[in-house]
Amino acid sequence: MKKAVESVTAGHPDKVCDQIADAIVDEFLRRDTKARVDLNVLGSQGMLMIGGEVDSSADFDLAELAKKVYKEIGYQDEIEVFVNIDQRNPKVKTGAHDSVVVNGYATRETREFLPRALIYAHNIARRMDDLRQTDPTFSWLQPDGKVQLVIEKDKILSAMVLASHSPDIETKEVQAAILDRILSPIIGEDAVQLFINPIGQFTICGFQADSGANGRKLAVDTYGGLIPHGDSALSGKDPYKAARCGSYMARYAARYLVEQGLAESAIINAAYIIGRAEPVHLEARGVGEKSRGTKMDLTEVVKSQFDFRPEAIVERLDLAKPLYRHTATYGHFGRLGFPWEESVK
Repeated sequence: MKKAVESVTAGHPDKVCDQIADAIVDEFLRRDTKARVDLNVLGSQGMLMIGGEVDSSADFDLAELAKKVYKEIGYQDEIEVFVNIDQRNPKVKTGAHDSVVVNGYATRETREFLPRALIYAHNIARRMDDLRQTDPTFSWLQPDGKVQLVIEKDKILSAMVLASHSPDIETKEVQAAILDRILSPIIGEDAVQLFINPIGQFTICGFQADSGANGRKLAVDTYGGLIPHGDSALSGKDPYKAARCGSYMARYAARYLVEQGLAESAIINAAYIIGRAEPVHLEARGVGEKSRGTKMDLTEVVKSQFDFRPEAIVERLDLAKPLYRHTATYGHFGRLGFPWEESVK
């Protein structure tokens, strides 16, 4: 079966908004571990809008932080930032703060417990950013970029890379450099089709070329579109939001099922309704389920091992701390340093 996945670089307009949203979440948590944050960030044509609701004692300049993150990503142009935050107490005091569906997934296919195609795509995007930031011979490379792979089993059928660049380099030079220093070391050169800047020059990028919004690259944040993801953005939300902590616990539980040898791959599906802490629905399914030769009820295994109430998730995974900006590039899963990616204790 053919599978298509994508990833994007740190300077993709949607990812810029994700990073700004989560940098703000981090700053609230750094100053107030009880902060409740639900933000939306929109960028377009030299403008950035930050809106949403916050309940926190913390006070800092959100606009200045947004501009700082924008520069750190690699953009040099000035942006005008508008902030329209409603600082008020949350409407819901207990239970889930919203009604959402979340999914978690793990597979034995790679050491990261993620599909191989997705790992390749994230590695290509990360390599583009690393070269841009550290290698002077790639000073022409700009922050905005996208990767798409089509794979059948372990064979790459096609690879597409869009790489923004300065006007003083020709498309053929861009294509040669991307192939030699990025694609060949990661996926080899046996792809049936390679598309590197197939439309030619890509010199107008970021918010000058396209609008961006946090949460719009949810497939990149989760499982590359290979399995269903949840229905709500992860970035811009404090860890008590069910969309965020529920997604992390679902991934944590799916990893557990695979690590314990109870399934070759596992998917967790959970649904929350506003005002209620316990999910109204929780189901685990696996491929290659086994337990000493007897098929197990994986849903019951998950329910016995994991508490999916938001406050319990935050406590178990120690989520009330500033770690979220780093989730906003190259996916939230399959990377060291995040508690939901550790072996279950």
